[in-house]
Amino acid sequence: MISTSVAPESPLTDFFGPIRDDLAAAERIFHQELASDVPFIRELVGYLVHYRGKRLRPALLLLSARACGRVTPQHHVLAAVVEMIHTATLVHDDVLDEATMRRHVPTLHARWGNSASVLLGDLLFTHAFYLTSTTGSAEACRIIGEATNRVCGGELRQIGERGNLTLSEEVYHEIIRGKTAELTACCCRLGALFADAEPKLVQALERYGLELGIAFQIGDDLLDLVGTENRAGKSLGTDLEQRKLTLPVIRLLRTASAETSQQVRQLLMESGNHKRDRLLPYLEASDALGYAAREAEKHAAAARDCLAALPESPFKSLLAELTRRVVKRQA
Repeated sequence: MISTSVAPESPLTDFFGPIRDDLAAAERIFHQELASDVPFIRELVGYLVHYRGKRLRPALLLLSARACGRVTPQHHVLAAVVEMIHTATLVHDDVLDEATMRRHVPTLHARWGNSASVLLGDLLFTHAFYLTSTTGSAEACRIIGEATNRVCGGELRQIGERGNLTLSEEVYHEIIRGKTAELTACCCRLGALFADAEPKLVQALERYGLELGIAFQIGDDLLDLVGTENRAGKSLGTDLEQRKLTLPVIRLLRTASAETSQQVRQLLMESGNHKRDRLLPYLEASDALGYAAREAEKHAAAARDCLAALPESPFKSLLAELTRRVVKRQA
């Protein structure tokens, strides 16, 4: 059996109380699917507990289902699937970003190196796709496959744009839609679809998930620039080190004077791990941080608007509250 350790408590643990039993069912499936007789695999899978604090994606799937009236055993399986996919992306992201900390502990990449981390991420993906097939739904396989394609495409596009100091807001939004928002949209769509919701509710919840994911990623990009590693519990400043432009930096470069813009460009292209501290005064002297925060709020508000199609319920209220929490979080 794999490790039965539980993840450290997150601010959302109590918040998801109304779907606690559903999340527990998904968690059991997650562990059962990844059980292994190989000690090294058990050790690596057991360490994933440090990657899985918020359970946001499975919670979105289950909350969407409950808001539409019912949860089925298929929902529990699919909730485990989306958690596997998201966890795989985190493991791979840490390799790509050479991150050393995740949720206050060393990353898999830092402890076991690139080979084990990449292969563990691959293992999570393959188990996720197999587990999806056990639902007997070709539609679920198609939706999960499309979403995963878009996630990987978004990540690849971001890598391709490294060092592009003329990156536009439009392309930035296309990147974060792919790498983050498509999976949250997929979660909400699956929750509604497998609850046999009307097509208009499925579409509304899918759009909710998309807008929520965009707001979440903009907030995450802000944290990478102005958060503290002690509060966030992970390596910060990795976007700058990898020369990945995010919304605050794009805004700064677009609105700064020619002299300031040249100074910032020179800083961004330097090597070393000092960029975050040196860039902060430029960001604070501009409207870049506030602008990005307002953009996150705008997408969060758009997500809330999508919930108008749902009947009133405690689960709808939780989905609405999530739109506020994702833009105000500190970790």
